[in-house]
Amino acid sequence: MVYEFLADGFEIVEAMFPVDLMRRAGIEVKTVGVTGSRVTSSAKVTVEADVDGWDFVLPEDAELVVLPGGMPGTTNLLESPAVSAALAEAKRRGILAAAICAAPWVLDANGLLDGKKATMYPTMSEHMQKGSFTGAPVERDGQIITGRGAGVAMEFGLALVEALRGKEAAEKVSGSIYPIR
Repeated sequence: MVYEFLADGFEIVEAMFPVDLMRRAGIEVKTVGVTGSRVTSSAKVTVEADVDGWDFVLPEDAELVVLPGGMPGTTNLLESPAVSAALAEAKRRGILAAAICAAPWVLDANGLLDGKKATMYPTMSEHMQKGSFTGAPVERDGQIITGRGAGVAMEFGLALVEALRGKEAAEKVSGSIYPIR
């Protein structure tokens, strides 16, 4: 099971495109609204989270924790005790953790990027204190997957599918949305 945390001010493309791609691959994904069950994106699109995250505890079935960026979504994720607790548990259990755009800042602040290569929105890279910023579109270092921004949401989502179900599954999903020539 994948748990994607949504906070008011999240970037809708960075959140929903990966969810769509993972679900196309048959991966179960639950969105967790850390600012309530109804969460409003930075573009003022409101979505209903699958789980109200006020007192969320990462379940045993977790395979991946995902954080979309956006502002002030990222700072709202930073301030969420539920997100910090889930990331600590993911780190302890060796669960995959992924973040895109500004949200790798949250991974870094919670000790998940210590000594890891990571990417994020370039102007936000000053917030990366423990990781090593690469500027790549998508970066994977061990159990950590990061993406540069909304423009690579498809590549980021496909990297999540590949990490969970393999390259063939990612290629199949990719072919279903953008035929390979």
